[in-house]
Amino acid sequence: MEIIFFNSDIDKFIQSLDKSTYSKVLRHLKLLETYGTQLTMPYSKPVSRNLFELRTRGQQEIRLFYCFYKNQIVILHGFIKKTQKTPSREINLALKRISCLP
Repeated sequence: MEIIFFNSDIDKFIQSLDKSTYSKVLRHLKLLETYGTQLTMPYSKPVSRNLFELRTRGQQEIRLFYCFYKNQIVILHGFIKKTQKTPSREINLALKRISCLP
């Protein structure tokens, strides 16, 4: 499956990460591209009906929200997770972006 970004800010966010975290995120994106809907914990976790999170652990906890749309994987939003519970504003932003897909 092909991976696309909802907007260029997500790509900039990923590139702004420190070197080791950046390489882990790229590795996990490759796993997602290869396994698609079959990718599960500890790498991917469903958040809601059509929203999933790609989980990167390490010095920084990175979460990338994504969905499956027309045989593509759309990376909707990314953030550095600082608390145990995922902030609802991050989830709501990703859900809002799903609704904006054509």
